[in-house]
Amino acid sequence: MGIGWSVGTPSKRVLAVLLGTVLFGACHASGTPPKQPSASAVSKTPVSEPAPSLIRIGETTTPRPLPTAAPSPAPMSAEAWQSWPVVPVVPLHVREIFDRGQSLGNDAHAFSILGDCQSVGDIFLGVYDTQPSVVASLPSQLQETVAYFAGSFNRESPTIKSGTTAGALLWIEWHEGQYTCGPNETPVDCELRLHRPSFVIINVGTHYESRNIDYLRRILDQLVANGVVPILATKADNRELDERINLDMATLAVEYDVPLWNFWAATGDLPNRGLYTKTSEPHLGDIYLNEEGLQRHRFTALETLDVVRRTALGE
Repeated sequence: MGIGWSVGTPSKRVLAVLLGTVLFGACHASGTPPKQPSASAVSKTPVSEPAPSLIRIGETTTPRPLPTAAPSPAPMSAEAWQSWPVVPVVPLHVREIFDRGQSLGNDAHAFSILGDCQSVGDIFLGVYDTQPSVVASLPSQLQETVAYFAGSFNRESPTIKSGTTAGALLWIEWHEGQYTCGPNETPVDCELRLHRPSFVIINVGTHYESRNIDYLRRILDQLVANGVVPILATKADNRELDERINLDMATLAVEYDVPLWNFWAATGDLPNRGLYTKTSEPHLGDIYLNEEGLQRHRFTALETLDVVRRTALGE
């Protein structure tokens, strides 16, 4: 697509082009379905939507801890991202970022999520705020991290929305004026002002946006300048067909010396990497996580938050 635009002063022409760009996100807001790529754009044969399965969101069952690969020697190669551990070996650089944020008034006990439909509270991390029985089933170290970040797991925010891409997070129209966001604020601007997080999970990627890495650099520059520790994430699906989005994430993790939560590596033993196609959206292919995939997504994200915050605090 090769779109060039100016954040904060979009013209009508630019807004129209951007609308076409962000709507390539895989999951979309209800009520205004975006125009999606044709089924021919996805080469895999869709897997049928599963019936209600053994593990449901909100049950007290906790997925077994996954083995973590041995740490790779630094510097790690972005091209070898598939061999990176699920839970990152956290760079000490995060302490410098975190300390800067504390001097700027960030909340040490707050984290935010930049994500699409698979980042909303009832799908992703919300149970850690809403279901004490789930928290009680966790290892004690992870219970400490849940208590530390209480209130951040189930938040609605301008940076979590169906269809969100990296470009959408920089578009002042994307929040639609909700959450008290100002007319000249991007969703990222608004979230940093409202929640003052010290950590941010960047959990976007299921899309065809061609300038993804450029938009992510803008976001990372803003987060680091504001003393917010970014946590990049890989994804299980390969909607773009060449794994370039996960490579982008690994490339930026090396470039910015920040942690990468390699969720892709947590799904290798699951049939079809824990993905399925919704019967209502067959054109999207296998992009949605089934129940086992969701459980691992949630649990490994919490493990990552745990090691990142302990490193930032010098524990």
